[in-house]
Amino acid sequence: MGLPRLIEALLDPSSYPEPCAQVELRQTHISYLFFTPRFVYKIKKPVDFGFLDFSILEKRRFFCAEEVRLNRRLAPDVYIGVVPVTEKDGKALMEGAGEPIEYAVKMKRLDARKSLEYALEHGDVTTDIIERVAGRIARFHAEARTSAYISSFGSVECIRKNIGENFDQTAGFVGTAISRALFDRIKGYNDGFIRANEGLLRRRVEDGFVRDCHGDIHCDHVSISDGIEIIDCIEFNERFRYSDIVADAAFLSMDLDFRNRADLSRALDAAYFASSGDAEGKGLLDFYKCYRAYVRGKVAAFKSAEEEVGPEARRAALIDAKRHFHLAGEYAEGGLKPMLIVIRGLSGTGKSMVANLLAENTGFCTLSSDLIRKELAGLAPSERRSEAYNEGIYAKEFTEKTYTTLIERAGNLLKAGRSVICDATFSRQRHLRMAKEAAGEAGASFHLIECAADDETIRKRLLKRLEDTGAVSDAGIEVYERQKASYEAVEGPCLEVDTTAPLNEALVKIIDGILG
Repeated sequence: MGLPRLIEALLDPSSYPEPCAQVELRQTHISYLFFTPRFVYKIKKPVDFGFLDFSILEKRRFFCAEEVRLNRRLAPDVYIGVVPVTEKDGKALMEGAGEPIEYAVKMKRLDARKSLEYALEHGDVTTDIIERVAGRIARFHAEARTSAYISSFGSVECIRKNIGENFDQTAGFVGTAISRALFDRIKGYNDGFIRANEGLLRRRVEDGFVRDCHGDIHCDHVSISDGIEIIDCIEFNERFRYSDIVADAAFLSMDLDFRNRADLSRALDAAYFASSGDAEGKGLLDFYKCYRAYVRGKVAAFKSAEEEVGPEARRAALIDAKRHFHLAGEYAEGGLKPMLIVIRGLSGTGKSMVANLLAENTGFCTLSSDLIRKELAGLAPSERRSEAYNEGIYAKEFTEKTYTTLIERAGNLLKAGRSVICDATFSRQRHLRMAKEAAGEAGASFHLIECAADDETIRKRLLKRLEDTGAVSDAGIEVYERQKASYEAVEGPCLEVDTTAPLNEALVKIIDGILG
């Protein structure tokens, strides 16, 4: 489908009051966003989804004003105001004179490299940053409005309605995005928690903990440049914004868990409750994290079923939904449990391809025996060593040192609450048992994946590897043959993956296998 005429016209740089060489358009399901070098202009789509109604111009103007008013609470320097879109001599003008034909929220363009999401992806987030974010959220909650009307949204009846709506709306995804067992387990947990904690939930209302919150605090809405700024709160539906303050803080904590940073979510929680002084609220944290994870799973599940979304985007959304639903199940069973995933196989079977693809789609840490072996030998990752099988850095003693280091590092990450993928041949049962023991000591679940391919495919891959100057592994056909002769069979459960099949199919199979 083409863009509406007005939106197409606003891609012309001359439509804007400031000089700009080009305008970038991005879309969400409810907005058009126009990016110039210094500003962002957001126009609301004329849609009515029931939970939001932007169907007429006056409503769009009203909610633009609400967006500015509400977001100035946590990002006062970002939200500049509501500006008109006008037309003169057939030309669309942003902030033009005359009768408005549309309205836009004008914002300062933030540096994407200063977002918490970007910093996490690049390993630049410290506990100090997280504690500052937690303090900012706690201060915001202390100052947020409350009233009898706002407090009514935290009633037991309203909470039951919100929870029930989630399960009603996701019942059709049982068997695809979520299993029947997991659906029933999470539902049972929510129903049971509400019954057991009615007194606490009612007391939270009476004590003023239900406030006019943000409603959508996750990592890509948090800017950590000079100060802490949190953008894009829910302006279009009070029910999504009026909540217990713990429900609001739980969103970011859950999102850090989802991004495999349970260490940072624990730091966030500790700093938040220390700043807020809300000791009683700690007992609600996992309940609300479960709720937040389930809502995110629901939204992703809806996207996975949208025909207008391409097949790759639908597949990615399905994986996103499965992961969020699994996370909700973890909270329902007492808290987050990290995973150790061992990806095993002979040289050339595609272990690293699978490990890298899985890491890209989960954010799990990846440890490679090839990289660790080169590191221990003082070599650059792509530096070639042509020693024969069982000699030099491939001698038994050096291999033992490599696996010991690999498993020790995995154990340390697991103890910090982070899930780990180990990419290695693991041809010896002894090393597999060591890995499983490390998982057990850290309270992590253990999953074993066996990569396999036919001989012809493996030989082609190994020959191609010899020509790749960036390859880390030194293994060639002779090594493969020697490995094959002494490769020990797996003991216990193992998920077998044929890497000659499309890798995206393998990815969904693995996600199903490790999430259960």
